[in-house]
Amino acid sequence: MLPLARTCDAIAATTKKLEKTALVAAYLRSSPLSEAAVAAIFLSGRPFPAYEETTLQVGGALLWRVIGELSGKSEHELTGIYRRHGDAGSVAAEALPDRPESGLALTEVQRAFYEIAAARGPAAKAFLLRQLLERATQLEAKYIVKIISGDLRIGLKESLVEEAIARAFEAPLAEVKRANMLLGDIGETLRLASAAKLAEARLRLFHPIDFMLASPVESSEEALSYFQNASIEDKYDGIRAQAHVSGGEVRIFSRTRDEITESFPELPMALGGLPKDAILDGEIIAWDSSGAGRAFAFSTLQQRLGRKKVSAKLMQDVPVAYLVFDVLYADGELLLDRPLRERARILDDLLAAPRSMIVHHLQEQSSLGFADSHEDAQEMSLAPVLRAPVATASSADDLDALFTAARDRGNEGLMIKDLDSLYTPGRRGKSWLKMKRELATLDVVVTAVEYGHGKRIGVLSDYTFAVWDREHLVNIGKAYSGLTDAEIAEMTQWFLAHKISEEGLRLEVEPKIVLEVAFNNMMRSTRHSSGYALRFPRIVRLRPDKGPEDADTIETVKEIYERQHSVGSNSVG
Repeated sequence: MLPLARTCDAIAATTKKLEKTALVAAYLRSSPLSEAAVAAIFLSGRPFPAYEETTLQVGGALLWRVIGELSGKSEHELTGIYRRHGDAGSVAAEALPDRPESGLALTEVQRAFYEIAAARGPAAKAFLLRQLLERATQLEAKYIVKIISGDLRIGLKESLVEEAIARAFEAPLAEVKRANMLLGDIGETLRLASAAKLAEARLRLFHPIDFMLASPVESSEEALSYFQNASIEDKYDGIRAQAHVSGGEVRIFSRTRDEITESFPELPMALGGLPKDAILDGEIIAWDSSGAGRAFAFSTLQQRLGRKKVSAKLMQDVPVAYLVFDVLYADGELLLDRPLRERARILDDLLAAPRSMIVHHLQEQSSLGFADSHEDAQEMSLAPVLRAPVATASSADDLDALFTAARDRGNEGLMIKDLDSLYTPGRRGKSWLKMKRELATLDVVVTAVEYGHGKRIGVLSDYTFAVWDREHLVNIGKAYSGLTDAEIAEMTQWFLAHKISEEGLRLEVEPKIVLEVAFNNMMRSTRHSSGYALRFPRIVRLRPDKGPEDADTIETVKEIYERQHSVGSNSVG
C-alpha cells in the first residue's frame, strides 16, 4: 500500500496529465500483476470493480468517528485540520499517530474492504475499519480513507488510468477503453492488457454501460447546422434507464449505474417477455394510464424513486412507462458500432412482439403524438413498455413545430439525433442534441447545509451548492425553497449521516447530492469561490438519478453568464 500511496502523492503534486499518466504507468509496470490489478481499481477512485454491486456503506460520520477515536483528538481539533486540507483522508494523515512502515499489501487492503462491506451495522464496520487503520502508516491511512470516500482528489480520472494501462503494456488505447467498458472491471482489463488479450473481452450482461449523452442547442437553426439526417423524439421529464434482459431476468440501471429495478416492479414483468436477450436505453416516466397516453411531470415520478418496496396502491396511483429509444445489444451482438438508423430497425423488430407480452410497439412516423384514437390510448395504458415515437425534420420550421407540440404535451422539448451516429458511451458530442428553451437551470452538488428558521428550525433546509472547476467544486449559490417538507426531513437524515464537519448551525457534508436549481439571472460575485452568484435561485428538484460527476461545470456557468450579459456587466460584492 505504501508504494501506491507515494505514487498518489506524486500524482497530486503535478497538474500535467501526461506526467500523471506516466507516473501511473511506471507504477503499474513495476508492480506484481495481482497488486497492479488492485491498484488500477483504487486509482480509479473506487474500492471494488465497477461491475460489482458491493458497497462499503461507510459514511462520512462513521469515518470521522473512527479517525477521532484513533487520533485521540477533539472534534474542534479535527475540524481545524479539515478546514486546512478539505478532505477526510488528509485529516487522517495529520491526525493519526505515525507508525513504522507497515508492509500492508494492496491485496490485504482490498480483502479488508470486502470484510467491511460484508459486516452488518456501523459498530461492526467501525471495528474492522479501526483494525485496518491501526496497521497503516499516516500516508497509507490518507489514501485508504480517500478510497473509502470515493474521491482521491489527486486529479486522476479513470480515463487517465486507462491511458496508463495502454502505455504500461503497449496496448492500443481504444482497445483498453472498450475492454473496460464491456467488463466494468479495470483490474481485469489490466490483466488482459498485460497478456495482449484485450480482444477477448466480452460484454458482461447486467453490468451497466455508460449512457450516450446529448449536447444542448439554443435553436432549431443551430441543431440543423450539425447534421441533416435527424431523428426527432420528445425530451421526456423522467429518468434515464438502461434495461438488461436475459432469459426472462430483467435488471434496470440509472445513469449513476445504480440498480433501480425494485422501484419499478411492473417493468421487469413487461420486459421479461422479450424474445431475445437485449440491453435497452430509454426513459422511465410517470404515465397517465387513464387512457390519455401522456406523461406526468417529474414531481409525480419522484414518489417512486429510491423505494425498495412498492405497494400495489402506489403503482396504481403513480403508474410508470418505459419509453425505449435505443438498443445497445441484442441476440448476442453488441450494437454500439452500428449507426442509429440500423439500431432503430433492430429495436423496432425487437419490440414488435405479441401484445400478450405487454410490450407495445408504437409506430407513428408522421407524428410525435402517442395515440390517434381513444382505442389506441386505452391499449397503450396497459403497456408499461413503449417504443418512443420518432419523427423527422428537414427544416428549422419543422423542428419548431415539433418542439411546440412536445411542449404542449407537457414534455421538456426535443432530442435531435444524427441517424448516422454510433452509440458512444459516456460521451457528449454533437451527434445527439437536446433543445429545451426554458429558464436557466444548473445541476449542482450540495457542499454545505444549515438549519432553517421558524417551522424549519429543527431541519437542514438551507443548501449551499457548487459546480465543477476542473477537479474541484466551487460554490455558486445557496437556496432554501423548492423541496417539500417530506423531502427536507428525509435529506436532513442523510446529511446528518454524511457530515464532514460542523460549526454552529452549519454542516459541511459529503458532496454527493445533486440538485437542479433554477435562477433568474447570473452575476459576477466575490461572495462565492466560483466568482459568480445566482439571482433568486430555487431548487427545482432533487436529482437522485445523477452522481456528483454529472453536475455542471464552471465553463457552462461562464457560457450562461456571457449569453445573459452580452451587453454591459453586473457585479455584486
